[in-house]
Amino acid sequence: MKILVIGGGGREHTLAWKLAQSPQAEKIYAIPGNPGMAKIAECENGISIEDNEAVVAFAKEKGVELVVVGPEVPLTNGLVDAMNGAGIRAFGPTRAAAELEGSKSFAKDIMQRYGIPTAKYRVFTDAASARDYVQAEGAPIVIKADGLAAGKGVVVAQTVDEALTAVNNIMEGQSFGAAGARVVIEECMFGEEASLLAFTDGETIVPMVSSQDHKRAYDGDKGPNTGGMGTYAPAPVMTKELVQEATEKILRPIIAAMKKEGRPYKGCLYAGLMITEAGPKVVEFNARFGDPETQVVLPLLKSDLLEIMLACCDGRLAEQDIQWSDGAAVCVVMASDGYPGGYPKGLPIKGVEQAEAGGALVFHAGTAERDGRLVTAGGRVLGVVARAADIRSAVDDAYAAVGCIHFHGAQYRHDIAHRALERL
Repeated sequence: MKILVIGGGGREHTLAWKLAQSPQAEKIYAIPGNPGMAKIAECENGISIEDNEAVVAFAKEKGVELVVVGPEVPLTNGLVDAMNGAGIRAFGPTRAAAELEGSKSFAKDIMQRYGIPTAKYRVFTDAASARDYVQAEGAPIVIKADGLAAGKGVVVAQTVDEALTAVNNIMEGQSFGAAGARVVIEECMFGEEASLLAFTDGETIVPMVSSQDHKRAYDGDKGPNTGGMGTYAPAPVMTKELVQEATEKILRPIIAAMKKEGRPYKGCLYAGLMITEAGPKVVEFNARFGDPETQVVLPLLKSDLLEIMLACCDGRLAEQDIQWSDGAAVCVVMASDGYPGGYPKGLPIKGVEQAEAGGALVFHAGTAERDGRLVTAGGRVLGVVARAADIRSAVDDAYAAVGCIHFHGAQYRHDIAHRALERL
């Protein structure tokens, strides 16, 4: 079977790596792909992932039978609809279903209508009204740009002044462009966050191994929010009982709600959860695999990912017996100096082969090849992953592998999985 993976980051590298293990995977293509993916896929970087017509034409020309969409923009842009229209299977939600991520106000409204636990909220299109609400509610309070903002459109304001500044920046300063024309203002929930991804065919939903992301740039959960500086799986905070509760109160109800709303949801559903004293509540939904959660979840999947994805497309997920490893996985993100702000590009990267020779998985997130050399090309450069029998061993192995890899100004957190280790 010929497969096309859409995207060129660490998540897509992981998806391609896992799909390549299937006996059914005859050939993998990637648009645009990256130097790491090029070892297992034929990469085509002359096509925009936002050009549905060009992507469909490429898939037809190459005889692709399954398209796997990694990032959120092509999903909200209707790439799955375009593939379905061309008679090509695509793993991921349609444009209508992807609005669960594309519009935070849509997601909040549907949760409210169907009684799915989440934070109290209000939606605003007028900055003055938003400021009045902040003054009335006080702080801490959460300000979210309604649309897509590459995982960075959220401000957890500790003071009223900070919240007012966030409203001004997002709505009037357009710090996230059109995504901030509308904002969602939420009560600040307290607890520990966890991510629960799930496979779904629109009827059946099967949760994956839980994970926990580290959003802040620096050790001790300090510094600005990023797209994620590292992850681990499974997350000890997500006990077997809590996974069951989240499945029954959140995952199944949202899939049933989307079907009832005429927006059947197929693909991977990402539930970002806050484990509060009242149980798990939804922080956000994403309409695709998380990044960098995918980098620790899929290495623990024992079953054939390609077969699972085909079952999701064909409405036969209930027939699948999905198996997971008992161990743990840890991902440390090596980022460019200055990330998530401005950062240099084109810096030589050394030691990846040495890290891989020691047993680590190194997923490329922001790399390029220049004159036959691997160089930096993004904020998050590499996701260095170790698998082991337990979290402690996986942490040690991941950092040993990070120690093998060098590029000028490389920054990374030194405390990935600290909450899990504290629980131990």
